[in-house]
Amino acid sequence: MKTLIVTGSAGLIGAETVRFFSNKGFRVLGIDNDMRRDFFGDGASTAWNREVLINEISDYRHYNSDVRDEANMKQIFKDNADDIELIVHTAAQPSHDWAAKDPLTDFTVNANGTLNLLELTRKYCPNAPFIFTSTNKVYGDTPNTLPLLEQKSRWEVDKGHKYFEHGIDESMSIDQSKHSLFGVSKAAADLAVQEYGRYFDMQTVCFRGGCLTGPGHSGTMLHGFLSYLMKCAVNGQNYMVYGYKGKQVRDNIHSFDLVNAFYHFYKNPRKGEVYNIGGSRHSNCSMLEAIQLVESITGNKMNWTYDKTNRSGDHMWWISDVRKFQKHYPGWKLTYNIEKIMKEIYDSLLQRESAQ
Repeated sequence: MKTLIVTGSAGLIGAETVRFFSNKGFRVLGIDNDMRRDFFGDGASTAWNREVLINEISDYRHYNSDVRDEANMKQIFKDNADDIELIVHTAAQPSHDWAAKDPLTDFTVNANGTLNLLELTRKYCPNAPFIFTSTNKVYGDTPNTLPLLEQKSRWEVDKGHKYFEHGIDESMSIDQSKHSLFGVSKAAADLAVQEYGRYFDMQTVCFRGGCLTGPGHSGTMLHGFLSYLMKCAVNGQNYMVYGYKGKQVRDNIHSFDLVNAFYHFYKNPRKGEVYNIGGSRHSNCSMLEAIQLVESITGNKMNWTYDKTNRSGDHMWWISDVRKFQKHYPGWKLTYNIEKIMKEIYDSLLQRESAQ
């Protein structure tokens, strides 16, 4: 039976991948040891999502394993080598704030874990596409050198700049910038994924995401800002905005739209490919705009405070140019805008809280 390996399978993108490909007839092997709880506390645990997958998807098998454990990963690949058709690697330490607290753990999870999986793919299923969820943080703070103009509720790139209409493309350099330690560990993994594609002639791809979001996110203070923002609005918790007058801009892509991009790549894979992927001009907002939208959806006044000190290496403005992927896969398109995303997060959050 055609088999998919998904790492980080109980997380936002991992769980969306499990459901999407299960519906396409895949048997899914999920690898997730809920390190998100270790990183961010009980409120960020993905255990709830894991239990839903186990109970609802008959062809799902869960492994409570660590991607850094070479022997354990080897056994999973070896036992299923003849059936593996695809690897989707979403497991990660995802916060650049947390990475600074424990750089060794951050690097081993993000870089060494990815290398383990690449090498096992090369050994046991070299023809299976390898999809990696990278990040726009591989570009460091280079986006902050763009000609940005302050507007009422956001920073915006100058209209005369090449990035204004469609966003930032893959030609932006990843060198000579401050990445954050998280950005460094993900860049190392990103380069390894590319190199295995080019050097070993494997079908690999890096999706350099902006903000990945959706109702399956276990949002927390240090990661998953839209989900956490909505949680704070519903529960009356304080939300802290860091720097840039709250006008920093992010594009936001729903987990379904991203995983649908994975599927298009799987159907017609390429070697050593890189794509910027995000909400693009279709789905983006500043922090101030997100707060206004959340207040409108919930009917609650947000309890938020401002710290003028921005996070080190943080982007003032990021919008992904997704045209390269759309050129290669013209059947793919974005289906969620920011309003639709936030309303779905709100409805899901209320449903989860009422079930507790």
